[in-house]
Amino acid sequence: MIFNDFCGNLIDLLFLNHNRDIISFSIVFTNIRFLQGMKKWYSEKVENDQIKKISEGDIEFPNCLRAIPSRPKQIYYRGNINIAAPCAAIVGARVPSTYGKQAAHDIAAGLARAGVCIVSGMAPGIDTIAHLAALECGGPTCGVIGAGLDKESFFPQTNLGLAEKMVDAGGCLVSEYAPGFKSVYYSFPQRNRIIAGLSLAVIVIEAKEKSGSLITAEWGRKQHKPVFAVPGSIYSTSSAGCNRLLKNGAAACTGAEDVLNFLGLAATGTKTAAKSENPDEQKILDALRQGALNADKIIRAAGLPAAAVMSLLPIMEINGAIRNLGNGEYCLN
Repeated sequence: MIFNDFCGNLIDLLFLNHNRDIISFSIVFTNIRFLQGMKKWYSEKVENDQIKKISEGDIEFPNCLRAIPSRPKQIYYRGNINIAAPCAAIVGARVPSTYGKQAAHDIAAGLARAGVCIVSGMAPGIDTIAHLAALECGGPTCGVIGAGLDKESFFPQTNLGLAEKMVDAGGCLVSEYAPGFKSVYYSFPQRNRIIAGLSLAVIVIEAKEKSGSLITAEWGRKQHKPVFAVPGSIYSTSSAGCNRLLKNGAAACTGAEDVLNFLGLAATGTKTAAKSENPDEQKILDALRQGALNADKIIRAAGLPAAAVMSLLPIMEINGAIRNLGNGEYCLN
């Protein structure tokens, strides 16, 4: 069935590129043999990548997608398409600030600990952080991409390993595009309506004025889903989109509890204040309570020698007490 979609498109192209009155038998025969070979290759690809297809008339088709405007006629998926948990979408910048990274991780983790499935788009940045945070908490997470689900077409290729972990953990990968379809400029905005459609709420974490994340938020509004935005500095261009959403009526999200309260769920597994029996480690933990800091600021805030801090940071990271956000900045885990 999946190959028929691909094959039909190829046949249409053949007749578009040749005058039907002058197609020779040899051309048709050659093309038939080509299609037969393609069918074998395509079937092996779909089987190896364990890709399945369901149409809107199938009982397995998600009910939440049946009701949305411009619903997809069919979707392709890997993993568990019928996740029982309530779902929430988290989207945002591909190159987030330290603040955005920490907010994405903590909000996604808080939702996952409460039993919420995190839906996002597998893109670098906020999407990836949200997916990873859900996996860290043992929760399912769903990735919706703007390309085919086969390994050769998957985008971004850098997240193929993450995709496998998501499927293995009971989550799923979803696309409305057939295997073999390579992402194009329009496929990402189109997939955003599915991200919103699978979710009970849309949360935007860091978005510039013209960010693609705002398209997901707009789809959420059209689908009558609550839209949340994480407030940001009025001086940061990375938060201009979120701040505009707030001005236009989006709900402020300052933690997972804001979304959980709307969904009628209780926060579970909340973290207790980090403590250490090592007095120097405790000083570092206390310093990081004010937010993410780089090593220089930790040294000043903790009042410790630089050598002591630099030797303790990797140990504390290995032990899971703190998390490295990149660019030499750390936060509480």
